[in-house]
Amino acid sequence: MEYFAIDFETANEYPNSACSVGVVKFEDGVEKDSVYTLIKPAKMYFRPDFTDIHGISYGDVRNSPQFPEAWQTMVEPFLESRKDGPIVFVAHNARFDMNVIRGSCGYYGMPVPDAQYACTLQIARKAWKGFDSHRLAHLAERFGIVYDAHNALADSQTCGKILSLAAKELGLSEEDLFAQKKILKKV
Repeated sequence: MEYFAIDFETANEYPNSACSVGVVKFEDGVEKDSVYTLIKPAKMYFRPDFTDIHGISYGDVRNSPQFPEAWQTMVEPFLESRKDGPIVFVAHNARFDMNVIRGSCGYYGMPVPDAQYACTLQIARKAWKGFDSHRLAHLAERFGIVYDAHNALADSQTCGKILSLAAKELGLSEEDLFAQKKILKKV
């Protein structure tokens, strides 16, 4: 079973303000490959509180590709590396990341990818009902996963690991987990 953990960081509250993306390919719960890039947002407005969280500023992205170039030259070819089947994304708080994809594609007049997605936040809530928090950083700490929070690539890597751990906790393979009703949604 192949899936792609994906995470975006944004410059501000608008869904077309992606300033970085990380995508990690997993096969049967094992990380196989990854891609990461900074992105020049549609409008170069960085909210200071967002920069405080992820550390990305105007100076970091001013010479980076905008979303269409980053998506079409880096992300799409990476997604096409899958062996077969549909594109399946996983993301922690997937609504946010899918809104970035839809918002950016809409802004630039690009087609939204023909893909499905699952939310590891929702899956984690099912797997570990008794946990006080299901935030990615909390789950990583709880399971001894050391990572750089709010780095899009590190968040994607951690998300994919959490999916595998949650499937095991639920007594399922990733494929069986995805086959459950309402786990996969259309981007």
